[in-house]
Amino acid sequence: MLVKIHESYRKVIAICDAELLGKKFEDEEKQIEILEPFYGGEKMHENAVIELMKDAMKDDATFNLVGKKTISAALKAGIIEKEGIIKISDIPHALVLL
Repeated sequence: MLVKIHESYRKVIAICDAELLGKKFEDEEKQIEILEPFYGGEKMHENAVIELMKDAMKDDATFNLVGKKTISAALKAGIIEKEGIIKISDIPHALVLL
């Protein structure tokens, strides 16, 4: 997974499955493009991503999550629920805005 932390008035953490970087997905109603400037960050393994998510939740961060591995890690970290996941061309995506 790739993790990029954007600093603003709060942290915006973009995480995607590495193999999705640079790709665009769309269906009849929605589209998403996994652009390098937003998602292209540090490559991390699942356990490290889960710990980062848990820690960042304490700091009132927001998350933009794309991909099966990334969504699975977010579910394990407890930052999303299955009801909060959408699919765009069979690619799972979730936003966490607190």
